[in-house]
Amino acid sequence: MSTRERILKASLDLFNEKGERNVTTNHIAAHLGISPGNLYYHFRNKADIVYEIFLRYRAMVEDYLKVPEGKPVSLENQFTYLELVFDGLWAYRFFHRDLEHFLEADPRLRNEYRDFTAHCLNVIERIIEGIALADVIRPLDDAQRATFALNTWLVVTNWMSFLKTARGDSDTAIDREALQQGIYQVVSLQIPFVNPPFLEETIRRQQAYQPQVSFPPVMQARG
Repeated sequence: MSTRERILKASLDLFNEKGERNVTTNHIAAHLGISPGNLYYHFRNKADIVYEIFLRYRAMVEDYLKVPEGKPVSLENQFTYLELVFDGLWAYRFFHRDLEHFLEADPRLRNEYRDFTAHCLNVIERIIEGIALADVIRPLDDAQRATFALNTWLVVTNWMSFLKTARGDSDTAIDREALQQGIYQVVSLQIPFVNPPFLEETIRRQQAYQPQVSFPPVMQARG
């Protein structure tokens, strides 16, 4: 493995474990047993490392979501797509833990993420169209499909933030199983559109990701 690849791998591991803000380029160099100068030969600064890691994350997600246009998508395939996406979130979890910080700090990243979002929304719409072609859900018009896709994207990209805020988990307390429970919430968006022959199977698959912990009770307004 080249030094550049080692730097990217070590940075990703350290960012995931400790949080990007708690890791310096000196930490990365020391972790690898190389000099800071050697690291700077490959990357000018930490922002360049984060940017390169994001490009790899984007390429991975786009590879996962190669969905043929106009083709049916089975219920099984839909859940496979969801698992792959949430596996990607876990593998690059540092990024979504502090997304706003990264986008504010680096205009390159902000532009790339905007394009990435547009691409993913388009793919999600194709998946929704595909599961309708497979008769899993009833056909949706363009506006319904776009709304469904956007709500799906919002749940996927904000599930980690929810675990940190509403549930009060720390970064280190969020494990892979808790993250994958976001699949349950995504499928909840689909349930109202599912055709009766597929409803039981959809709910059965959804139950495999049901959150195993209770969330804080809703505070009652005082009159």
